[in-house]
Amino acid sequence: MVIGEFFLSINDKLINYLLSGEQVVKNQKKTKKTVKLKIKQAGLFIFTWQIFTGNILSILPATAAEEEPQLTIVHSQENANQWAGITSRLQAAGVKYCVIPLANVNSVADWGDRRVLFLPNIETLTPAQAIALEEWMSKGGRLIASGPVGSLSAPGVRQLLRNLIGGYWGFSLNETQQLQPPKIKTENWANQKALFGTVRGGVLIPDSGSSQAVAIWNSQDSPAAVVTSERSTLFGWRWGVDTASAADLDNAWLKTALNYHQGSLTNNQKKIAGGSPDCTTSLPVLAEAGKNGEIARDNNTFSPPSKPPLTATAPQPRPPIREITPRSPEAIDQLEQTVRLDVLPNSSAPIDNKEAIALQQELENLIGRVESAHLAAAVTASSSGEVATITPRTLKVQHSELISSRTGVGVTSTEQALAQARTIAKNLPQLINQKNYALARQQWLTAKSSLWKQFPLDRRLAQPEIRSVWLDRGTIVRAGSEAGLAEIFDRLAQAGINTVFFETVNASYPIYPSQVAPQQNPLIRGWDPLASGVKLAHARGMEIHAWVWAFAAGNQRHNEVINIDPNYPGPVLAANPDWANYDNRGNVIPVGQTKPFFDPANPQLRQYLLKLYEEIVTRYQVDGLQLDYIRYPFQDPAAGRTYGYGRAAREKFLQQTGVDPVNIAPSDREMWQKWTAFRTEQVDSFVAEVAQQLRKKRSNLILSVAVFPLPEIERIQKIQQHWEVWARRGDIDLIVPMTYALDTPRFQRLAQPWIASKQLGATLLVPGIRLLSLPTVGAFDQLQLVRDLPVSGYALFAAENLNNELQKLFSNTQGRVPQTTSEPIPHRQPFPTAAIRYAALQNEWKFMLQNDQMRMSPTTISDFNIQADVLQKALNQLASSPSASHLISARASLTRFQALFRGWMREEALENPYQVRVWEHRLVTIERLLRYGERRVMVQP
Repeated sequence: MVIGEFFLSINDKLINYLLSGEQVVKNQKKTKKTVKLKIKQAGLFIFTWQIFTGNILSILPATAAEEEPQLTIVHSQENANQWAGITSRLQAAGVKYCVIPLANVNSVADWGDRRVLFLPNIETLTPAQAIALEEWMSKGGRLIASGPVGSLSAPGVRQLLRNLIGGYWGFSLNETQQLQPPKIKTENWANQKALFGTVRGGVLIPDSGSSQAVAIWNSQDSPAAVVTSERSTLFGWRWGVDTASAADLDNAWLKTALNYHQGSLTNNQKKIAGGSPDCTTSLPVLAEAGKNGEIARDNNTFSPPSKPPLTATAPQPRPPIREITPRSPEAIDQLEQTVRLDVLPNSSAPIDNKEAIALQQELENLIGRVESAHLAAAVTASSSGEVATITPRTLKVQHSELISSRTGVGVTSTEQALAQARTIAKNLPQLINQKNYALARQQWLTAKSSLWKQFPLDRRLAQPEIRSVWLDRGTIVRAGSEAGLAEIFDRLAQAGINTVFFETVNASYPIYPSQVAPQQNPLIRGWDPLASGVKLAHARGMEIHAWVWAFAAGNQRHNEVINIDPNYPGPVLAANPDWANYDNRGNVIPVGQTKPFFDPANPQLRQYLLKLYEEIVTRYQVDGLQLDYIRYPFQDPAAGRTYGYGRAAREKFLQQTGVDPVNIAPSDREMWQKWTAFRTEQVDSFVAEVAQQLRKKRSNLILSVAVFPLPEIERIQKIQQHWEVWARRGDIDLIVPMTYALDTPRFQRLAQPWIASKQLGATLLVPGIRLLSLPTVGAFDQLQLVRDLPVSGYALFAAENLNNELQKLFSNTQGRVPQTTSEPIPHRQPFPTAAIRYAALQNEWKFMLQNDQMRMSPTTISDFNIQADVLQKALNQLASSPSASHLISARASLTRFQALFRGWMREEALENPYQVRVWEHRLVTIERLLRYGERRVMVQP
């Protein structure tokens, strides 16, 4: 472009301007004018020249609008290794863009002044960034996002992002799926053929009130794949990643969404008021990150990437922190999103067949849980001499204490509430078929609320079971002394807790003065909480198990609590930097997480941990040891986030295969599977070593593991935690899956696969229940579900959330039995537990028969009672005198009884299916206790 000379004469008010060989016509108007001269000089730029006394013609070539950046794209550590693919797609599509580093965003202005913002595959935003984004969008900004956006952020951030985007990433698809238009056409702008093809992504959950699906996955129930609203679009895959989608499809969707959101803007809305106008298309930091931001691949040195060295000594304390930014506890919160059943009041969104079945089934199950709880309470009352005539089918209530008036509106009997709930459950399909979705949801919620009020929360109904709780480090620290800790144990004992998982090693800091570990937890001053805990627990007839972090070496949150550098890796890793593990970008702490990890392949690290655990179980008479963080940190190979590249692991794998694992890509399926199996074996073998070595020291020690309830294959790929193997080998006694959920349906869906699993050998399953944010009655509902399923107990997380309402609830329903009665703990006394639990089951049958509530002929009743008494006698004999012959006899009697039971209950199951299933589950529990007892009791001297 040739720029002619120009001159300005204020007196003559003349402008001569030559642009591309064309002379500009002179204008003699004496008004304020804006001159826009587009000049090409080391790039194109626009500047405005205002003159007040002259005249100037506004000159803006047509090409200027084409060169103006169309959107701002955000770069972060999370998409750094995908950046080459992202930018190459943008350039191929001809989309002009600005780049901003996410780390630089602290206020609304930092999101830039372009009206469209693109967040590709970014899972972690701070609260300040999310709030700034909300303000930026309120000024007219439009947002395009891809992948599980914000999924690793704090819960409050995730909720805000859901509102801004109109949906969220629910869960990943295991395989590629066909992207296709929705069956019901919603938007004309998203119907081009180029938008649909084969993609590997995840299911999106739209917010029915503000967004809709414009593309779906070709799978059952047609889940959403692209969700859009007036101001946002979310792609259900990781944009710019070759393993997720093709470049042409990515570009088609981006340009389509960009045109849609830009088309809704007027000319005077092209910029965000107050937004930073800074615009760059490159990031200097990329040149320092290596190829695609990945780890430097040097087969000879095995050095981690260039990172600040781990310091050998603890950093100096910082000034006290006034506010600690909340963060998501890794993937815990995400688990229940995969099984959610949200019923929102006043929502008129369509209810599909799958959801309709789930709603009806859950309401029927809740009715069953209420009846089951009342039956247990009635039998307990009857056995203690109280009069009770409550029946599970009709529940004719004759006691005023079972009349609920908690609402303050009126008195509703349990019988009436159950009858109303049954009617609603029966009518739900009709309402849904009539598309009366809002009324269906309203009635469902009404029935649930009414049923929750009918649980018998004022009487004991628990049988012998594992009632455990995690006693967390924070609660121990706040206790401050043995006297303070005694108050906590008094509350737990009153609540019926019989097993305490006592946090003993957190972020490499032992809670006790150790001769093995370099430093006791600095928050403990002048006392030994573990010694006090053992003393207090045993004095109250409770077990105490040392809860230890295995491969998580440090914790940024804990560093903030003790006012030191957040990046301090913990005292053990700081003193032994060769024990560190790394991700594929050279980070000890994976992006979006808070904990550095050890390398499980390092033999010195393994010996250190074994020595530390041996110290715990020999110096202190703890009843058990629980391994937490017995895994690698969370990874996502499909997104280029992998972990396990410690020095020892790389050397060992190279020796075995001749390949340095940093050179293996997930697309190389055979080698990637070998690498995954190698890492998994490091964890498996360590668990075996712990079991073998500690049981030599303490044969009666109970070993447990806190684990993630992800599907087996997904779990191995993401965290290399294969606890089914540990269970089958007999390495551990208790599997404690962290089945945390805010409602009972989600809790059941998380726990059910493992409860029904045949892969656990003789190991007992103890589902975890998180009390945080859980309504009091909701906690009881989950406990009742546990009692109705074939498991031997539960674990509560955590003691710090045991408020006064929950304390009262637990004290009433499962509190300490009279001192004259000894209640066994299943993992310690499995045979007596089996006998007592079966006796309680017999009492329920007798209660039902006495009240003429079981559909059996007199002949069937006689046969049933005879066989039931035979089984009771065999179980009592085994409990009082364990032996191989008595175990064989008890098993044979139980097997015969189970085979006949379904025939006896054929008619009853038609009338009362839930309760019959509960009885079958309790028989299975007894069967599992016998199997566990054979391993734990019969093989011990």
